[in-house]
Amino acid sequence: MTFALKGGSVETLRVTAQTRTPHVTLSQVTRSFKKAGAREMFAALGPIDLTLNKGEFFSVVGPSGCGKSTLMDVLSGLARPTSGEVMFEGKVISSVPDGVGVVFQEDASFPWLTVRDNIAFGLRRSGVDGPEVERRVAYALGFMGLRDFAGAYPAQLSGGMRQRVCIARTLVMQPRLILMDEPFGALDQQTRLLMGDELLRLWRETSATVLLITHALDEAAMLSDRVGVMSSRPGLFIDMVETGWDRDRDSRVVSTPRFGEINARLWEKLRVETMKVMGTQH
Repeated sequence: MTFALKGGSVETLRVTAQTRTPHVTLSQVTRSFKKAGAREMFAALGPIDLTLNKGEFFSVVGPSGCGKSTLMDVLSGLARPTSGEVMFEGKVISSVPDGVGVVFQEDASFPWLTVRDNIAFGLRRSGVDGPEVERRVAYALGFMGLRDFAGAYPAQLSGGMRQRVCIARTLVMQPRLILMDEPFGALDQQTRLLMGDELLRLWRETSATVLLITHALDEAAMLSDRVGVMSSRPGLFIDMVETGWDRDRDSRVVSTPRFGEINARLWEKLRVETMKVMGTQH
């Protein structure tokens, strides 16, 4: 049983752990740049073929500079692919589409706004009426455990709580696809595990499709239905790892033999690609 925020109320939805309904599709997607002063194009990504199923939690790992963030930009509509096609809910992405929310690694909270006003910011900019804003924000404050801090400013919060604020600000926009770029990268390991549990709860109760970019193999192994391993530049998917976790999983899976097996497989692939990157730098 999962829940989605609709009009400020909680609506019950019934979904399976793997609906296998295509939600996002990338077909032969590439992305190239031309560096200043260079004659040749710099190939950052692809060609990539990828399908994310509706309600899936998918993570991407890869060596530094492999195009993970470029992939995020293309998926979010912040950048156009050089070639190929990106589709969300059956429509080609040509700009930032409705229904897509992005959470970045950097603390994106506004220091001059309270927690409540930070969460409400996007809704107010979008012209949502006052009572609806209040309903959605009240839900998000409770859901993310921030109700007692609604009047606090970001400087008064821990790093983990500030990230909760950023996630809550995305949640109230009711995204059907959530893109996350290293959202817990600046946190210590223990906090990251706890934030991972919160993220899994959010994923289950909103039924959103989630794509997470991370450098942490254990984070990817714990959170995901599938993990895609990218090669060194230009980034391609060289392995797809099905974790086999139940939908109601949490951080306790890190103590299982299967978790160790997944980590080992991810590192086996990633080690080779990382050595290639290091070899080009020396």
